[in-house]
Amino acid sequence: MVSDLRSIERFAVTQKITLLVNRYEIRELRPDGSTGDLLAFAQQKRLAFKEEVTFYADENRTEPVFSFKARQRLDLGATYDVQDAAGQTIGWFRKDFGKSLLRSSWHMGFANSPVELFGTERNKNVAIARRLWEFLPIVSDLPSPFVFHFDFTDPDGTVLLSSQRKRSLRDRYEVEVPGARLDGRLAAAMAVALDALQSR
Repeated sequence: MVSDLRSIERFAVTQKITLLVNRYEIRELRPDGSTGDLLAFAQQKRLAFKEEVTFYADENRTEPVFSFKARQRLDLGATYDVQDAAGQTIGWFRKDFGKSLLRSSWHMGFANSPVELFGTERNKNVAIARRLWEFLPIVSDLPSPFVFHFDFTDPDGTVLLSSQRKRSLRDRYEVEVPGARLDGRLAAAMAVALDALQSR
């Protein structure tokens, strides 16, 4: 399954909320928008001192295939390393908190490469409206009515990764990796982080 994810161009991420953990299904995304085979299954423990999300080959969680983990504990500016099952680093990402005050922004890079991608919310107006919603009393506890999309570009401005949130009862994202020029494991880790870490 993980070999398919490495070179995939489109997949969907769906959140499954449980009492103590957040779970995410990564599935093949078909041209008609329906989902296909399970590519990976991720689990995030809530309220952990050191944020970590492990991706497994199936829902039984018997075979870990990759993960991302914060380098520091409880650090808002933490860098997260994405590693394969053997602990080898595939890439990394971190939130840009200065630029995220009005519009969520991230940096992402590859192991042993100076190239860095920059990702930000596609629509500035939606980003600002989402911030205002979060500050309103009472309604801030309700699901946000605003969907958000992220684009990650290389230094030349070429989009290498995009994640679009869809309206649904559960958080669902459609992710594209044009030309599969980005390792799908790194793309999946970033896509899950955009949901799991967005309020950090």
